[in-house]
Amino acid sequence: MSLKNTAEIDRPREKLIANGPQSLTLAELIAAIIGRGTVKNDALKIGRTVADILMKHTYATSIQDVAAVDGMGPAKACQILAALELARRFPPPDRKNAKVQCAEDILPFISQYRYDQQENVVAATLSGAHEILNIRLITRGLVNQSQIHPREVFADAVTDRAAAIILIHNHPSGNLTPSARDILMTKNILDAGTILGIELLDHLIIGPCEGFRSILTEIKGKPTTETSGSPRENP
Repeated sequence: MSLKNTAEIDRPREKLIANGPQSLTLAELIAAIIGRGTVKNDALKIGRTVADILMKHTYATSIQDVAAVDGMGPAKACQILAALELARRFPPPDRKNAKVQCAEDILPFISQYRYDQQENVVAATLSGAHEILNIRLITRGLVNQSQIHPREVFADAVTDRAAAIILIHNHPSGNLTPSARDILMTKNILDAGTILGIELLDHLIIGPCEGFRSILTEIKGKPTTETSGSPRENP
């Protein structure tokens, strides 16, 4: 079947097959996921509306946000949110062999966690040359806390044969000040890393605001390089 003779609502999938997913616009990607629209709204029209919602809320998009679009409903909304979460769990293509010169160089690769409504602890494993080996979600916690044990942090680091790690976790409130629990957890992981020969380069706190806080800097009693600004809306 030629693309010219394909129904408009099927064209995103045909385009994907012919040219690859990178050739599709955001609206076309959404149309390819949901398949078909309704009599009133075809898949591309729905795709454009959903795309606007995703651009506004990014990873904070809810099922309700998407299901409210005319022609979507809960089933198709679940497809979109599942695709969004799937994308979040895979690293960006430009991460391969990226080199970390300082701990905050890791921030562009985990920015999606800034806006999560629950605390997440993420670990980046690095080679001896400080090239990124892997970035993994270690644990997902409550609204205001996330507990981890050194064994959870270093299990994958040992598998990766990592020389160093960087920890990152988010504070949904936007207050990036480390808690007593954050500091104790960091000290425990620092000590465990020394025993294992895997250096903890830093433990960064991020949130829905500008900047970050370095817990290792707090522990050493030095001013943090960058601190938070006012909470901002999702891009």
